[in-house]
Amino acid sequence: MKKIMFSDKFGLTKAVLDGRKTQTRRIIKMDSLEFYALSESYGTTAWKAIEKSIMARHTRYKVGEVVAVAQSYKDAGVNYLPEEDDEFGCYNFPAEQTNGWTNKMFVRADLMPHQIRITNVRVERLQDISDEDCIKEGIWMAENVGFQGVSYWYPNLCNSKFKTPREAYAALIDRISGKGTFESNPYVFVYEFELIK
Repeated sequence: MKKIMFSDKFGLTKAVLDGRKTQTRRIIKMDSLEFYALSESYGTTAWKAIEKSIMARHTRYKVGEVVAVAQSYKDAGVNYLPEEDDEFGCYNFPAEQTNGWTNKMFVRADLMPHQIRITNVRVERLQDISDEDCIKEGIWMAENVGFQGVSYWYPNLCNSKFKTPREAYAALIDRISGKGTFESNPYVFVYEFELIK
């Protein structure tokens, strides 16, 4: 089983586990020839062929695949790691003595208590995101007290000036992937998913 990581700093793992986040965008790493092909003007049929080729070569997750939601062992409640049988029988190794205790990059996918199922995968430009998809990415709307109208938020944001979900998402992706990411408008995989456990 594979694992997928969401930002804890911006509350995205919690948003997945709460069922508020059901999409994620991941930047596609492609060679220059593929970028050239995508930058040219193609009809719908040609675009579908290019998209199919990119999906086959670069996508990490496939439709129907079950993927573990990565959490540190400490956050996931994993106290011991099961090990191989030795000559004296089965034994456990304390999870707090591993790098995975506080860093989810080093955890085993099969020990994670939560999984998602990939329900759809598509390729698009980052700026093609709709307001509805921004909400599926974990952005939420809040009534402003003392301000006019509504604003849009993401976790760990003290004050919000975002009047659209898209503005909030652009700020979030720049915080996660680096300043200027939204403006650079890279091609991304859009993974839609459902929490199954």
